[in-house]
Amino acid sequence: MNLRSLTCCLLLAVLAGAVAVPTALADSPLAGKVKKIDGTEIDLADYKGKVVVIVNVASQCGATPQYAGLQKLYDTYKDQGLVILGFPANEFGAQEPGSDAEISKFCTSKYNVTFDMFSKVKVKGDGQSPLYKALVSQAPRYTDQKREDKPENTSADVKWNFEKFLIGKDGAISGRFATQVKPDDQAFVKAIEAELKK
Repeated sequence: MNLRSLTCCLLLAVLAGAVAVPTALADSPLAGKVKKIDGTEIDLADYKGKVVVIVNVASQCGATPQYAGLQKLYDTYKDQGLVILGFPANEFGAQEPGSDAEISKFCTSKYNVTFDMFSKVKVKGDGQSPLYKALVSQAPRYTDQKREDKPENTSADVKWNFEKFLIGKDGAISGRFATQVKPDDQAFVKAIEAELKK
């Protein structure tokens, strides 16, 4: 069998469903380049194989103390493969007005944040970052509640600061948690632990 025949057979097998093509990594939101808070660029694909928590953060929000809980979570599980990615956003009550340098200084001085922080992004609306487009399209509902139970939860948009998306080692989203779910919430911690065990 020549190379051309082999290629045709393989293509037919894939189209017929006889050969599985892993879709989790292909559809993963961990794709594309983003800018870290220090200005360096990183490819989100570098985080594949880890358990990832992506959270939109703000320094002037009632939920801002969650930085401390996120840092504690990171300290507890980082050696087991957990990474936390903080994305500052200013869409909700203009609660993140600072520059990247100001945000970095705030996080370091007030909460001793050592998990990865990124340059400010838009998490909804015009100019929404590709990462957040992927997150909300792939996880339109919260893990901790039925969104359709409340009229204000009919869209997949991020609703407020400190929403958390949990991504497994396979690159697929395994959970979405509302602002009210704090980093030490048992359901959230158990979801992380379950992904770390996989």
